[in-house]
Amino acid sequence: MTSRSQALIPIFIAAVIIGSIGLLTLPSEIKLQQVEFPRGVIKVNDIPLEVQIADTEPTRVRGLMFQDELPFDQGMLFVFPESGLYSLWMLNMQFPIDMIWFDGDGAVIHIEKNVPPCVIPIEIAAGCPSFVPSGEATYILEVTSGFVEQYNITKDSILEIISI
Repeated sequence: MTSRSQALIPIFIAAVIIGSIGLLTLPSEIKLQQVEFPRGVIKVNDIPLEVQIADTEPTRVRGLMFQDELPFDQGMLFVFPESGLYSLWMLNMQFPIDMIWFDGDGAVIHIEKNVPPCVIPIEIAAGCPSFVPSGEATYILEVTSGFVEQYNITKDSILEIISI
């Protein structure tokens, strides 16, 4: 008769193999490796924020994935080389966020509030919804959910870049 531990050993080995293969097949820019983002300072409605800057394709793909919730005085600023319709999704996020799209002059184009995380296996990532702005943007700011309400961010708000 097979003991319980003898039956579980092959299952454990199979799980380790499948998990290892899964990690090896992830695109390199979104693996669980630590990513260092450049830092900068911006203001929205004269509210200063320290931001992580996502200004390359790999850093924009990674975004805030796997990070812990940010304090209200921090965020991530996505910087694009030209104005366009840039969408975001919440794959592997750990907390809800507010998203604010800005044009090249710092005017608000679109706001999404209290967007929930989408923590699912990469194989079914297509199940995470995308959020598309109502107009072309050059910058997108991600902040902890509640920031927009707490600081009364509206379509009349302005982004001021201090240093990026």
